[in-house]
Amino acid sequence: MNYQETLEYLFSQLPMYQRVGKAAYKVDLSNTHLLMGLLDKPENKFKSVHVAGTNGKGSTSHMLASIMQESGYKVGLYTSPHLKDFRERVKINGEMITEKEVVSFVEKYKTQFKAIDLSFFEWTVGLAFDFFSTQNIDIAIIETGLGGRLDSTNVVTPEVSVITNIGIDHTQFLGDTLAKIATEKAGIIKENIPIVIGESQDETKLVFINKAKELNAEITFADTLNNASYQTDLKGIYQQNNLNTSIGAVNVLNQKGWNVSDDSIKRGLLSVVKNTSLLGRWQILGEEPLVICDTGHNEQGVQQVVNQLIKLEYNELHIVFGAVNDKSIDKVLDLLPKNAKYYFCQADIPRALDVVELFELAFVKGLIGKKYDSVGEAFNFAREQAEKEDVVFVGGSTFVVAEVI
Repeated sequence: MNYQETLEYLFSQLPMYQRVGKAAYKVDLSNTHLLMGLLDKPENKFKSVHVAGTNGKGSTSHMLASIMQESGYKVGLYTSPHLKDFRERVKINGEMITEKEVVSFVEKYKTQFKAIDLSFFEWTVGLAFDFFSTQNIDIAIIETGLGGRLDSTNVVTPEVSVITNIGIDHTQFLGDTLAKIATEKAGIIKENIPIVIGESQDETKLVFINKAKELNAEITFADTLNNASYQTDLKGIYQQNNLNTSIGAVNVLNQKGWNVSDDSIKRGLLSVVKNTSLLGRWQILGEEPLVICDTGHNEQGVQQVVNQLIKLEYNELHIVFGAVNDKSIDKVLDLLPKNAKYYFCQADIPRALDVVELFELAFVKGLIGKKYDSVGEAFNFAREQAEKEDVVFVGGSTFVVAEVI
């Protein structure tokens, strides 16, 4: 197979959550353990940091990778989903895995893996962990895909576990309260392994404290740390929380014998995009008009985006917006500014919310705009309508952002 054929094969496997949602979710880690066995336990052959959370886990993972790179370490980075290129999911020191390495892995294990019916996500976890185990890395930053306890990445024994925050999302899998969701995320806490929690929340704090106590895991709440003197090149004001969490994790690594200086932390935080090629986090796509995209898509993420939009100066705000069809967006729509012009669309994936339904739901909420046949058409119309002093924002769904970048 060539690279394109290999990708088509991977995408044709048992449904991947990012495309079809609930049908892709598995209820235990038995397949992952079988997978790791077939690969000769690669998860035991490299050091790691394991990162979960409702929002911010991608940014936090990239911050940590950048800091560790600036400290002279060879750093693996596993994240999901990808925006433009499948290989964004697996990087070492900011360089994506090669097409040849992807093809070679799939060809080598295709027959064996077929026997255990791996999902797309399990395939990618296997690819990443096998790759990291052969590349003599110093440490890997591993981001969970969904939840924690039952996530396929939850077979690593990390140097430190990280949970950024807890918000209402993926309720069909994780539960319908913050405490229930926190319980699932707390499933990454391991016996005698330190845990860093990004944000102290009344509804979830005791869940983490009790789980950490049960497993004798030293717990740190990163929002109690004073990191006001640090800055990052990631522009969203919400990144301060992720910055705190990253530094909290680095402090633990230093306590365990890693050598990360304060200068390395500062350089790493100011070079996240350069070092890791992170996309889609309050990313500036153009000037005059100012064009911004952000992958924030759940209630908490959209609230953070709206808080930042409010701080901008502009004549008129144009919002290109799409959503997915397997979660309620009622509260998300309530958060969106009523005085903006909307360009409703749906991404080119099965999981996208039908644009007609989105348009009708938004109209009830007092959001005025038009519906378009594609993300590209909506984006082009928004840019054509916008004057130099206006702002065009693209968001609502990771997949809408992916089609614009």
